Amino acid sequence: MTAATKVLTVNVSLPLADKVDQMASRLERSRGWIMKQALSAWVAQEEERDRLTQEALSDVDAGRVIDHLAVQAWADSLDTDQPLPLPR
Repeated sequence: MTAATKVLTVNVSLPLADKVDQMASRLERSRGWIMKQALSAWVAQEEERDRLTQEALSDVDAGRVIDHLAVQAWADSLDTDQPLPLPR
């Protein structure tokens, strides 16, 4: 069974459109296929970014944080002969 689809339209710069056309030609795929791949990858990336943000906010709410000054001291020590251990 074929999934229902919806046409989305976007205006892009001519140089970007040319790059998409070049990739489509090189990969022997349609422009639409290239655009679906790109959009799917972007959506997955944004979903992962949102998941990680929610996870980080949950850590903050639960008090699982590292003091900023401890992180700064650790970072400052990295270019010394005796770097500090990773703050926990």
